[in-house]
Amino acid sequence: MYGKLNAQRFAQALYRIVLKGSPDELAIIAEELTFSAAPLVSYATDLGRLKNYHIMRDEVPRKRVSKVEAYANDLLLLLGDKRLCRSIVAVSPGTALAIFQEIQEMKKFGIQVETFGCNIVTEALLNADSFLFNETESYESGLIGYHKPLSQAIFSNYEMVENIGTLLDPNIDAGGKWTAAQLGAYCRAVKLTLGSYAKGGYRGHSFVLYRAKSNIEHAASDVYLLDGTDEISFDDQVLARLRVVIEFIVDAVSILDEHKLSGELQLRIRKTENGGLGTFYDHLAEMIFEVIFAASAVTSPHSQCWWVQHNTVWSSLFNFNRLQTTVGKIVKFKVRRLMYDEIVRMHSSPNFKGAKILGFCLNVMGLKLGNPTYDRDSRALHRAVLAWTKRNFSWLNSYNHRVAEASLVDSLTYEPANQRLVKTYAAGGLRREPTYVYLDLDPLQDSTTLRSSGSDQE
Repeated sequence: MYGKLNAQRFAQALYRIVLKGSPDELAIIAEELTFSAAPLVSYATDLGRLKNYHIMRDEVPRKRVSKVEAYANDLLLLLGDKRLCRSIVAVSPGTALAIFQEIQEMKKFGIQVETFGCNIVTEALLNADSFLFNETESYESGLIGYHKPLSQAIFSNYEMVENIGTLLDPNIDAGGKWTAAQLGAYCRAVKLTLGSYAKGGYRGHSFVLYRAKSNIEHAASDVYLLDGTDEISFDDQVLARLRVVIEFIVDAVSILDEHKLSGELQLRIRKTENGGLGTFYDHLAEMIFEVIFAASAVTSPHSQCWWVQHNTVWSSLFNFNRLQTTVGKIVKFKVRRLMYDEIVRMHSSPNFKGAKILGFCLNVMGLKLGNPTYDRDSRALHRAVLAWTKRNFSWLNSYNHRVAEASLVDSLTYEPANQRLVKTYAAGGLRREPTYVYLDLDPLQDSTTLRSSGSDQE
């Protein structure tokens, strides 16, 4: 056990073992380190606000560090060795449990465990038998799944996670390198931190949660790989990751609703408010918007386009009484605003992102208003998008036909001679012949006039 009398010898012995890197020796020392968790955390220097706010150390009075404290600092850095962290995760997760429990009990969130924490989480994600995959739900993992001891110790204290800063930043490349199982395990960890953030009544910007949101959002950025694929397996990793992202969004809304934060929600955040950072509700809305944009890249064939855009994304978040809680309604309002603003931005600057969002809307909502009991929470957006398309699509096609074409998914075509968009429902199943739905467009001259008028009002 580490202490004042053996600090130097303990540090030198551990250094030699880690330097040697023998898996067998690392497994043994990983187990032995459990007994030194308390003294290591106790003796280590707590940098506190120095670490997080980048205050110049010269501005703070220097404190003489004792030998036992200095070695404790070095040992915590040594624990960050990837090979040692791999052994701790595989054979002695109780060591990680003991260290993080001691950090919480002593509230020493400023000690130097950034590398250790990051590598423990990284190795846990890379090991399918680690605590991140076994501490799921009680019906899957029994009592351990109910208690989630390690996950709770590492992720359930928002103040600790924010101060350490690296626990939600694993060294795994986002996107193609994530598997759906890894992403699901990561999302469970993030939800624990988000729950602590909401329950604790925090209102400020969270850097760790914002980065975690970006990691999860980016995991769906390769949905475009499904475009043009004739058949997509339900177990396809790209599609599976997209489902995990959608599930995280739904669960995050439930967490925020559960802790009654809705009283301070604002429908619109001005750029000058909150330093332009917005709230976590705005971050969730932005996340949904980016997921919709990612899904909009799948435009053919029609069956796969519909499955990804409507069945996987849109119908999981909108309509059918989805997300009908207070927070859910506010987040969906913000999403609708983001989508419409992106489309309207093409008034002044036609662009492919706006075109893709327009194409997504026309595909999932259709060219005609539907049943108000089914699409109640998207009806206003639907009506606005159809009105904008009717006024401006002919102009958009004449101004930049490539941008206009980008808004047409498979089965949706533009007939310039008839000044209309055509949605074709191919024959198949009980439909013996193709059926068509039309959206008549304003003539080009009138469309240009209306566009100029609309731009003057912005």
